[in-house]
Amino acid sequence: MDPTSLLLIVAAGAAFYFLIIRPGKQRQKAQAQLQRSLQPGTEVMTTSGIFGTVAVVTEEELSLEVSPGVFMRIIPAAVARVVQPAPQPEVDEAAPEEA
Repeated sequence: MDPTSLLLIVAAGAAFYFLIIRPGKQRQKAQAQLQRSLQPGTEVMTTSGIFGTVAVVTEEELSLEVSPGVFMRIIPAAVARVVQPAPQPEVDEAAPEEA
C-alpha cells in the first residue's frame, strides 16, 4: 500500500471522528446534564413538542403538569429542552393609557 492511500484513509477516519462521533458524544453529555438538572417548577418541552412544568422528579420518571391540574408521567429522556420564560414587557404606570 503506498503512503498516499494510507494518508487518505487516515484523513477520512479523522474527518469521520471530528464530524460525526465527537459532536454526538457532546450532545449526549449535554442531554445527560439537562436531565440531571431538572427540578420541580422547571418549564420544559418534550421531544414530542408538549410543553409543561415539572411537578415531581424521581430517578425513573417525571410528573409534568401540562395544564392546571393535568399531569403526565414521562421518562427524563423525553425532555428535549428547558424553556426560558419570555421576558414580560414593563408597563409604565405613570403614562396615561391610550384608548
